[in-house]
Amino acid sequence: MDINASIIDQQLTGLLEKHSDWLPAGDPNKKRSAAFVLLCIANCLDIPLEEAVDLLTEGGNDAGVDGLDIGEVEDGEFLVTLFQGKYKINNLDGTANFPENGVQKAVNTVQTLFDPAKEIDLNPLLKPKVEEIRSLVRDGYIPNVRVMLCNNGAKWTEQAQRWIDQSGLPEKQTLWIHFNHNSIVEILRRAKTVNDTLRLVGDAVFENFNFRRVVIGKVQVSEIAELFNRHHDQLLQRNIRRYLGLNENRVNADIHRTLADPTSRENFYFFNNGITIICNSFRHNALQGANYQLKLENMQVINGGQTCKTIQQTLSSPDLLADFEHTYVMVRVYELADDDQGFVTDITYATNSQNPVDLRDLRSNDEIQKNLELGIKDLGFTYRRQREEGGGGSNVITSSIAAEATLAVWRQRPHQAKFRRKEHFGKLYDLIFQNLNAAQAILAVLIFREVENERKRPSDVAPPLFMPYASHYLSMLIGTALLDDEGLRLEDVTHRHFTQLQERLRNNAAQYHTQAVAKVTEALTQCYGKRDISLQQLSATFRRGDLLEMLGVDGA
Repeated sequence: MDINASIIDQQLTGLLEKHSDWLPAGDPNKKRSAAFVLLCIANCLDIPLEEAVDLLTEGGNDAGVDGLDIGEVEDGEFLVTLFQGKYKINNLDGTANFPENGVQKAVNTVQTLFDPAKEIDLNPLLKPKVEEIRSLVRDGYIPNVRVMLCNNGAKWTEQAQRWIDQSGLPEKQTLWIHFNHNSIVEILRRAKTVNDTLRLVGDAVFENFNFRRVVIGKVQVSEIAELFNRHHDQLLQRNIRRYLGLNENRVNADIHRTLADPTSRENFYFFNNGITIICNSFRHNALQGANYQLKLENMQVINGGQTCKTIQQTLSSPDLLADFEHTYVMVRVYELADDDQGFVTDITYATNSQNPVDLRDLRSNDEIQKNLELGIKDLGFTYRRQREEGGGGSNVITSSIAAEATLAVWRQRPHQAKFRRKEHFGKLYDLIFQNLNAAQAILAVLIFREVENERKRPSDVAPPLFMPYASHYLSMLIGTALLDDEGLRLEDVTHRHFTQLQERLRNNAAQYHTQAVAKVTEALTQCYGKRDISLQQLSATFRRGDLLEMLGVDGA
């Protein structure tokens, strides 16, 4: 028995005991397989299990897609991650290859799903997501596809790899990744501190500044590649970007081309912004005049993670037999004490905020978030300001859900709430959180939860076709109706009105939802008349905010 396979199987047992209702009913073996896919989704995408549940698509007519995640549009492109899971129930030795027929099915799926003109019969969980992808494709956005083939064994065979190579799928848009029990265990062990040596080349600048130590120097890119070969993503725990790979990110592709081109390789130092590393302490031989070896304790890359991973992947390519002896990258190392966490946050924010990224953790220590945490606690709920804060339940509210719900319900921008999540803690942060009090935040989340529960487990035998796309719009309409019934303006909603508003929502949720569905239906009729609307059209309509004017909302 493989020890890592055993660890994951044990986790699946706990997941089945604790959250059996999250998984498809019926055969226990199928439930365990679905639990494995759920675990893979959560760890691969770095999201909580309760969020990963909504990405499961396993069931009949799933085209071999057991989970699907659609990323946001950036620079005219968007990332789609497909998950296919194969779990060996009675074989935990970790040696069985990912099945060849599974690879073949995945190839066929990718060839079909992303062509809007091709008809395909899919289950109700998967079809709305696929038509959303196709709607984006019709609007001219380019999908980059990451196929995660997940099992509790070894990678697919050489024959299966030949099917991938001969599929005709463009390499620049399609990335095939093997993800197994070892991958999950490696992620779970990332909390381990990293101590290692970094060799600088040539002169370096050492300074004591504001009671902190700093060193700036240059490092061979091969040194960076070897460092990441040893420690992998354990070096990126404080880095707020997730590596997107060469195929999904224009900047990474440019880095790769510079490294691969012998005419530009030696100028890489001048073309790249460099790497920022923090550590608890560094030591070096101060008697040397150059070429120092830095011994770092608890080191983390907080900026330049994309550069590091692209260097690692490029130099690991068997097709690139090149000399990188004179290819360097600039490195900044900051020695920071354990009680410097606030300063670490400031550095990470400053060095990463040039591009649109998820800034939730970096905003978590500002005054607005801390005040919300205190206010929400006084009203009987728990506010999670950071992603890594554990625990869930009906009384737990994460800052990401609070932002999404508030933007939809009270700021009346449902399309931005769903399709611009990466900007919730960036460009849209002030719009969402300025003048937001605890009562307003909780009520927005409670409304959004009611709507999402109805979407996932509809009480109507035949819910409207637009339901998979309309949650944020319905939440907005319910919020407006709730305040109208109480005769309140949003600015009047405080802790003094919280209990009565919560009670009214609880008692009238079904009625509010029915009224909201009727209003959306009427707005769609104004847009399209009585003719049938395809799922692709519906997806585009809700994404662009076409209905806001019909609903009497500015939505600027």
